[in-house]
This record gives sequence, C-alpha cells and structure tokens, in this order.
Amino acid sequence: MKKFLLIFLVGITSFVNGYAKNQPNHLATSYAVDANGVLWAIMLNEVGRLQLDKSQDFGKTWRTHRTFDSQDKISAHGENRPKLVFGPKNEFIITYTKPLSRPFTGEIRFIRSEDGQTFSDPVTLHDDRQEITHRFESVAFDKQGNLHVVWIDKRDQENIRKLTGKKDAYSGAAIYRKMSIDAGKSFGPDEKLADHSCECCRIALISINHGVAAMWRHVFEGSIRDHAFLSWSYNSKHTKIVRSTYDNWKLEVCPHHGPALAVNNQGGFHAIWFGEKSGKFAVRYGKLSEHGDPIGQVLDLPDTRAEHADIISKDNTIVVAWRSFDGDKTTIRSMISRDNGNSFHQAVSASTYQENDYPKLIEIGGRFYLLWRIESKINSYEIR
Repeated sequence: MKKFLLIFLVGITSFVNGYAKNQPNHLATSYAVDANGVLWAIMLNEVGRLQLDKSQDFGKTWRTHRTFDSQDKISAHGENRPKLVFGPKNEFIITYTKPLSRPFTGEIRFIRSEDGQTFSDPVTLHDDRQEITHRFESVAFDKQGNLHVVWIDKRDQENIRKLTGKKDAYSGAAIYRKMSIDAGKSFGPDEKLADHSCECCRIALISINHGVAAMWRHVFEGSIRDHAFLSWSYNSKHTKIVRSTYDNWKLEVCPHHGPALAVNNQGGFHAIWFGEKSGKFAVRYGKLSEHGDPIGQVLDLPDTRAEHADIISKDNTIVVAWRSFDGDKTTIRSMISRDNGNSFHQAVSASTYQENDYPKLIEIGGRFYLLWRIESKINSYEIR
C-alpha cells in the first residue's frame, strides 16, 4: 500500500508543477552547446509550437532563433521532452515525440539542419508505424561522429498480446535503437537492445570513447524495477545487459523517474537514480565500472524530497542537481565534488512558488552551469 501511495503522491506533485498527463507543458526544455560554445534551448512556446532559442552569455540572456511551422502535437511534459544535439560539423539534430490518438502512444519525429538556418520537415524516425508506444527517446553523437537514437517501444508487447490474447504476457516495454553514420542524412534499421524495460522513465545516453553508453530502469525477474546498463559502438553488436542497481524495488507500475549518467575520469561512470531500498525512497549516487557493474558505496542525496536529478562530470569534478517540492514551494539544490565523488559540498540552491521545469546541468569551456526554467524565464547559475 505504501508503494502505491508514493506513486499517487508523485503523480499529484507532477500535476501541481504542470506535468498533468496529456497536457503539453511549454516549460519542458532541453539544452545543448554548439561547436562555438553557444548555448541553445529547444522547447515549446506558449501556444505549443516548437521553438529554438540561443544564448551567447552562458544563459544570462536569450533570443528566439526559430519557431517551427509544423502542426505536430509535441509531448513536452515530465521526462518526455524535445531534444537537441550537435553533430561533428555543427549539424542541428532535433527529436521529439508526437502523441497519437490512443493514450500513451506516440511517434518519434526527427528534424535536421546543416547550417542552423534551413531545417528539414519533421519525419518519423522508426520503421515500425503501429499506433503504440514509441516514446522517451534519447539522442547522442559518439566521438567518431555517429548518431545514436534510443527509445522505449511496445511493438513486442503488442505482438505477443495479439498472439496470446493476454494483456500481461509481456512485462514492460523494450529498448530500441537506430543509428546513422552521416549525421542523420540516413539511418540503419530499427534494432532491439533489450526486452522488458520500464515503460515511462527517461533513458540516460552519453558518449564514451568507443561509442555510447545507456542506462535505463528495467523490469527484472519478479517485477524488480532496478536499472540496466549497456554500451556499444556503431559497428558492434550489442551484448547482454548489465544490472547496475540493486535496490530490489518490487513495483508493478512505472515511477516516471529515470536515471542520469556521466563519465568517470578514472574509469567507468557516475550514476544517479531514484528507487526504494529497504523501505527508504531516495535519489541515490553511485559509481559503475566500465561494464556498468556497481562499485563502491552508494550515497543517498541529502534531501528526502529529491527528484529528477541530473549529473555532470569533467576530470575529477562532479556536479549533481535535483528538484525538491514540499507541496507548496519548489527548490533546486546542487552539490559538487572535487575529488571524484569521494566527498561533496553544497552548491547552488534556489526556490520558487511558480511553475517550473526540472534542473539541467551543462558544461561550457570547463565551466558548469545549472539551467532551470521558471515559467517564461530560463535561469542560469554557474556552479563553482
């Protein structure tokens, strides 16, 4: 009963902060830095149109670069939001989920530009065109310039349901990927990475030396919803997934709360995730090996209300930021480590009573910034 009460409270918190189901929220924003160190934001404007803004002063001031003409509905609430990445020749790659008529269904849409001025019309990225879940995409270029897109997909659940006639014959969803060697001009086929992912949690996806690494909430045997890890290069066949967290959270629904991942300068990864362990709900920080196995001590963040945390790292510096809601006021908090995660101290903290987005961390020229959108304004805080 306690677990279902938590999910109910999380849902109410999300509603209060503007993330009601099927209600697009123009505050759900993603950020990226181009090859020239210019900061960009992709979001929905007040009338639900896709908008691209830019800042040349680390987020202090912004101007609209382009508003897109597409009449697509765009999912931009909670952890499902438009994405922006830059290619090896500063190509603009934009993705988003277009909701379909049935609940919890969608298509992943793709826009590309080589010069930042002329953009392609949006196209559906995946080969499968059933009216089912294709949502929560993540996108990244690897260091060789190959483009990787991964998403949550329910085609296998749908196919098994049709074969067996049983709605619960397949647990959760699946993780699929698509890859491009020419910065999005063309793509290979849809490829399945894993069966039985959680249905509505974001996928962490980052570039590493030999390709990309992904971490997501997974449905392990017994409906344990811990996290899985997988890395691959463009030419490699994916290998067996690795279990990265051992909270042993037995849950029959998705908590809408995915992980975040950063490269560990000393090898492996830094990870942030939300879960329940031995009756305690918390956002947790831990280290993973290069293969994704958990190593060392796991740290609970020093805030019992912490949610939707982000993490970033460079050399031996790690920054963690999260949102905290007390039922009335929303606070962002952050902490920083200068010794590769062995110790942390408090950094930026700010609060609002207005509607707001999740905090996002970004690095520009070796400097760290926390970006937090409150209603119509993007706030930028340098973390020292």
